[in-house]
Amino acid sequence: MATAVSQPVPWYNPPKIARAVFQARRYPVVPVAILLFLLVIPAVFAPLVAPHDPLKGSLSKRLLPPVWAQGGSIEYPLGTDKMGRDLLSRMIYGARVSLLVSFITVFVGGSIGTALGLMSGYFGGKLDTLIMRLVDIELAIPTILLALVLVAAVGPSFGTVILLISLVIWTRYARQARAETLTVKEQDFVARARVAGASHTRIMLRYIFPNIVNTLVVLATLQVGTIILLESTLSFLGVGIPRPTPAWGVMVADGRELIVTAWWVSMFPGLGIMLTVLSLNLFGDWLRDHLDPKLKHV
Repeated sequence: MATAVSQPVPWYNPPKIARAVFQARRYPVVPVAILLFLLVIPAVFAPLVAPHDPLKGSLSKRLLPPVWAQGGSIEYPLGTDKMGRDLLSRMIYGARVSLLVSFITVFVGGSIGTALGLMSGYFGGKLDTLIMRLVDIELAIPTILLALVLVAAVGPSFGTVILLISLVIWTRYARQARAETLTVKEQDFVARARVAGASHTRIMLRYIFPNIVNTLVVLATLQVGTIILLESTLSFLGVGIPRPTPAWGVMVADGRELIVTAWWVSMFPGLGIMLTVLSLNLFGDWLRDHLDPKLKHV
């Protein structure tokens, strides 16, 4: 009796699947997916994807557990806080706050730090000494102490957070831009531009800056995670985003006295902060490996 020959499944091809898995490992698929799911999509489409108003609550529905726990409701998938507000909606709008703070502070602090770092490395001398001493002074000031002083002077607000974080991060860009400029300005193409009569501004913007921008982009990517963590810390301590604005740090602070009886109030925004910062760091490491020519062939 002839035995039937099994036909291979058309879509199952081990070599192709292995190649696809290998190609996927070369790219930060998981960190990018987490960032899209937790940060980018909620921040951009918050009014469309949030099931409830993040500022409105009902005391009759306060401290409802997540949908999978006993007493949970599908209407509030992640539960509610002590004011009866939907945690999922507040986390979605909190992502918008974190992303907005990150973009503005990276642009402001990065622009100021890069400009000062370029001038410091290019001109050197007394200007270099002055800028580097300002950097040292800023790095010596505790961030929390600076935050307390600013809040005491102008009060907690979105603008105060932007100002504080910009004052903290510009020094990183200044030191990195200075170090890169000291190397690039000794290259032959810069010397030829100087001999050809190019102005200092043109040399810095046309010849030096394009050669250091890759490093600054990597630094900015890594700084986004640091900024989100710093903003959440400040909000947790009450010197950042003021209530009732939904921010992840504020949400963690709202649930710290309920950590035993209503763990979900702090747990979910805390997990959101952890996964977002971790994914940003992994994406920044991948970006550094691909933009740094010294690491491309390692």
